[in-house]
Amino acid sequence: MTSIALGLPGIRRAPDVRPDTTGRPDADGLVDRFGRVARDLRVSITEKCSLRCTYCMPEQGLPAIARKDLLTPDEIARLVAIAARDLGVHDVRFTGGEPLMRADLAEILAKSSAVARGASISLTTNGIGLDKRIDELMAAGLTRVNISLDTVDRDHFARLTRRDRLPAVFAGIEAAKRAGLTPVKINAVLMRDTLAGSADLLAWALENRVRLRFIEQMPLDADEAWARDNMVDAAELLGVLGSRFTLTSPHREDPSAPAEEWLVDGGPATVGIIASVTRAFCETCDRTRLTAEGTVRSCLFGDDETDLRGLLRGGADDAEIADRWRAAMWGKQAGHGMASADFVRPARSMGAIGG
Repeated sequence: MTSIALGLPGIRRAPDVRPDTTGRPDADGLVDRFGRVARDLRVSITEKCSLRCTYCMPEQGLPAIARKDLLTPDEIARLVAIAARDLGVHDVRFTGGEPLMRADLAEILAKSSAVARGASISLTTNGIGLDKRIDELMAAGLTRVNISLDTVDRDHFARLTRRDRLPAVFAGIEAAKRAGLTPVKINAVLMRDTLAGSADLLAWALENRVRLRFIEQMPLDADEAWARDNMVDAAELLGVLGSRFTLTSPHREDPSAPAEEWLVDGGPATVGIIASVTRAFCETCDRTRLTAEGTVRSCLFGDDETDLRGLLRGGADDAEIADRWRAAMWGKQAGHGMASADFVRPARSMGAIGG
């Protein structure tokens, strides 16, 4: 994480407003008003998913994005090239929805990897179907993978995701391990319904040599059922895990990493906790996001979006696109603001934004 000392913060803006760039320094990177520099790019490539997790997707799925409105592999690769070459991005992660739902995922990865200038190319996925595509994705340049898994109880998994697909997730995890995509990271969203099984999930992770990270649930569910007074926070999780494991030496491997890592039973194995709500790390955030329709979101909780697809298809050169991207990031808000009385949840859900 690189910081640049700058001036006072800006305010939250309405959608589709061209950001005010007054005071923006003449810097190549994605600098915001608070001195943060974005180097981690998240690229959503679809709103479709093979699951219907209650904290992410409505039961019927998200409204479909017309094919013509999705970025093409060439357009995605062009934006990745601009990000890596001109804006200082060194990590690129593809998300959804579920990125494995794109039949042209390998093409997207290959074209992006070819122009990424050494940036890591990774994937956040539910793992369903990964075993069938792992070879082509590795050949295309995939270097890391995060797999979402909230419970190892099959009945509970089926209720939570509205799909009985746990064996398929396990198959994807095993395929990633065999392919050498280590460490395979497992992301588990903390929920009241899954808290009792959290120690079982950690025991499974230790046995299967994967790195587990619990994530506090944020108000990004499509059904808008999230309630602050019912969420499971990091402190409560630590109490439950502590009844079965000894957790010590909390630390972050990188100052910008969202997960606080705890040694399990003296190590070397660890468990991570991403306390997005109660121990917010907004002041060290280094992410920039592209939606599947080609708009920049500077923050998960900022509804302002800057259209880059229109520039791509309107004949703009790379310098103009890069400058528009810099302007979008300059207006990034200070943080998600969930502790404020006037907090307003974003209009898009997590599945529509990209993880």
